[in-house]
Amino acid sequence: MSDPGLIVRIAAKGEGATADGRYAALAAPGDILQDDGTLINGAHHVDPPCRHFPECGGCQLQHLSENALAEYVSDRVVGGARGQGIEPSNVAAPHLSPPRSRRRATLHAQSIGNRVVIGFHEQGSHKIIDMRECHVLAPEMFALVAPLRKLLEGWGGRKLAVDVDLALADQGVSVGLKGLKVEGLARTEAMLDFAGQNGLARLAIDSGFGPEATWEPEPVTVTFGATPVSLPPGAFMQATRDGEAVLVAAAQEWLAGSATVADLFSGLGTFAFALAGPGTKVLAVEAARDTHLACQSAARMQGRPVHCLHRDLFRNPLRVEELDRFAAVLLDPPRAGAQEQVDQIAASKVGRVVYISCNPASWARDAVRLIAGGYRLAELRPVGQFRWSTHVELASLFVRD
Repeated sequence: MSDPGLIVRIAAKGEGATADGRYAALAAPGDILQDDGTLINGAHHVDPPCRHFPECGGCQLQHLSENALAEYVSDRVVGGARGQGIEPSNVAAPHLSPPRSRRRATLHAQSIGNRVVIGFHEQGSHKIIDMRECHVLAPEMFALVAPLRKLLEGWGGRKLAVDVDLALADQGVSVGLKGLKVEGLARTEAMLDFAGQNGLARLAIDSGFGPEATWEPEPVTVTFGATPVSLPPGAFMQATRDGEAVLVAAAQEWLAGSATVADLFSGLGTFAFALAGPGTKVLAVEAARDTHLACQSAARMQGRPVHCLHRDLFRNPLRVEELDRFAAVLLDPPRAGAQEQVDQIAASKVGRVVYISCNPASWARDAVRLIAGGYRLAELRPVGQFRWSTHVELASLFVRD
């Protein structure tokens, strides 16, 4: 009989759970939770690599071994399905992004006395952990933390509070600063010196009226399927290159031979440009105007068979009669899922549906609706792009038999 204090799994929010339903923070599978609340570490409990763990909100699971982390990612996806009464029959091994591979992140900077702290928020708090190392950010992005701290410390603002958006583009790192006022020649020159000395691809300032590029030596792009696409400040892209590659490869494999594909919530064209080519035309549907225009411009300039449609799929989903024109549908909605659009797909004649999701719970709710409409869940691939965090993604294939 196993010890009742044995940690048997990691719950959705990252706590260790015993078989009898007790929870313990920072526990790993195989640990023993004692009656006084202390833990005896097991084989899957490892020393976290970062000095800021567990206070920093950027990571919740650095204490897990590689195998335990992979199992957590898979369990989150499969558990989401089972929670809605779906028993997946074909689940691929999970993909984990390696350390120091994150290519987009939002940090926070704040003045405290004469110094400036910059980093992620502390777990469950607005306190900012002053980042001195990071094992998830791409090195090019982390290299900017110290120079940015120095720049802001010279700003002289006692109430300084700035959001820092970082994105790794084709040309280097794009930096967006929100909440910072750049007034006067001296501060403008300081900003330009910072951008030039650190080789930024772009520096955009948002003083409350939207981001405005103050430094951009050449147009900033991100490449999808060999097609460079303009990257608007703050635009969404997959968190890691390797994670994107895994999701794209799944879509290409599953939709090979589809003559027409509707890419819904298409963003900049991550999947559209990878799928489009000889024998395949793609309709890319996106609500965000800047993103839609970037995708449309790239398709036209590169002569790709991607037609772009500006449309809010929450308020105005593609209807059954529109969907029936396509051999396949790919959708990658926000975390809340896409109930209205999924209902239309479920009533359509589309033969294959690839559903990419960053939320196993909302995906599972939508999956139930597709299955009720006559689809079968053919395959499920868990993806852990946000290494050491509780944020999990997946690719799934639904087919009509």
